[in-house]
Amino acid sequence: MSENRTWNAAPAPGRPDLSSKHSKKTAAAIVLLMLGGVAFAALNLFADVEASGQVVTSYLPFVLLGLALLIALGFEFVNGFHDTANAVATVIYTHSLTPGAAILWSGLCNFTGVLLSSGAVAFGIISLLPMELILQASSGNGFAMIYALLFSAIIWNLGTWYLGLPSSSSHTLIGSIIGVGVANALIHGRSGMEGVNWDQAENVAWALLFSPLVGFISAALLLLAMKKLVRNRQLYTAPEGKRPPPGWIRALLILTCTGVSFAHGSNDGQKGMGLIMLILVGTMPIVYALNRSVPPEQIPRVAALAQVTGQQLIGAPQAPLPDSPRNVLLAFMRSGEMTPQVMPALGALLQKTGAQIKQYGSMENIPAQLVANTRNDMYLAAESIKQLKAAKVALPQEMQDNLTAMKSELDNATRFIPLWVKVVVALALGLGTMVGWRRIVITVGERIGKAHLSYAQGASAELVTVATIGAADAFGLPVSTTHVLSSGVAGTMAANRSGLQTATLRNLLIAWLLTLPVSILISAVLFMLFSRF
Repeated sequence: MSENRTWNAAPAPGRPDLSSKHSKKTAAAIVLLMLGGVAFAALNLFADVEASGQVVTSYLPFVLLGLALLIALGFEFVNGFHDTANAVATVIYTHSLTPGAAILWSGLCNFTGVLLSSGAVAFGIISLLPMELILQASSGNGFAMIYALLFSAIIWNLGTWYLGLPSSSSHTLIGSIIGVGVANALIHGRSGMEGVNWDQAENVAWALLFSPLVGFISAALLLLAMKKLVRNRQLYTAPEGKRPPPGWIRALLILTCTGVSFAHGSNDGQKGMGLIMLILVGTMPIVYALNRSVPPEQIPRVAALAQVTGQQLIGAPQAPLPDSPRNVLLAFMRSGEMTPQVMPALGALLQKTGAQIKQYGSMENIPAQLVANTRNDMYLAAESIKQLKAAKVALPQEMQDNLTAMKSELDNATRFIPLWVKVVVALALGLGTMVGWRRIVITVGERIGKAHLSYAQGASAELVTVATIGAADAFGLPVSTTHVLSSGVAGTMAANRSGLQTATLRNLLIAWLLTLPVSILISAVLFMLFSRF
């Protein structure tokens, strides 16, 4: 598209100069940091393996793990320059910061946001996958799943970036996950509808659907409120020439850019962490399947809670114990249908888990050959408790309290993220921010509205984006920074009666509508292909 190839032309009056490129020293520093990140990950990985006492008999798992990690970090790198351009567009087009300073600052804020993130979004994304594939993470199907969804997400992100369309990396990854689930169900002769955790998908879909509407309406209302309350004409006019805005306006815009970048890191960075943990569990279950940092003194209490809760579940419906509790719970997770055997199956699984951890006294002492199965039992039990609560089954208050406490303990044992994983994801996202940002910045800054972005419009769009992403992070819901901020800019243009560029909005809408079905199709095809190998 020719309009995306005008970066080296002389900038128009008031338009920021986006023609500058990284110096050789900056490019070398980025490359060195990338190599340093890879080396840091490798050192920590081998240190974790050594600390676990695992005897290495083959380096094939390390090769598969290294390749999968590089692809996952590649996804976060692409996510960085694809999504984070939204955070810097407003400060660049209001001349609050030069492009170089804005990109560097945004990269640092993304890095910090990832490091300080909660981890809730990471495992919310994983919960979209079919339970049977999560439990088979160390099998060939597990690797096919990882490679298919990562390649699918990267292909669509790169394609929309090349066209200068700020589409959603969140939508792309979620579509890829759904595609893998549907393809897996079809391969096993089931309906494609059984291949996805639709309850979790529905929660995510609502968050992604409403976040652009929230961005548009909230940013428009905030701008109108500012006009009523803050009567400073300069705040609502486009920048004159290339002079920076007054100090207090500049500080506000830099603050909102900081907030959006930090929120983007804390939300989007977790998606890569969730995928990397799935990879680590699949390739090195002895090391990463269970949280080895759980204090041994907690084990007797957790084991006792598992025994008591299990007995309550087994005794409640007076149903015979099923031959295979895991199969009963897998069927429950697929269909959501509450059968008489579900509660006894969950009770039996909890009692089995409690007996195992009590026998060995700590997570570190569980024999290597039992680690993967113990982790799978714990993970399945935790997700079954969540599904049981979603089904709103009437249970005595004491049993509900025990189930809540039990899920918290199971999550603590299976849902953890080592510090080094956070560091390398933060580095990939932060460095990605500093590369390839121009295309999306131009679209957000120039092609959504017909008028130049004013200071108040930039601040309104970014304040709403910070609040929306922060709320989503607190609830563990993945939302799109791209959708919220682009919609926020459009909302301020509409509220200001500046006019909207319908061609750009049409292209954005088409890209947003196509993201899910195209990524579903790509990942489904890739999964069917990779699973043959």
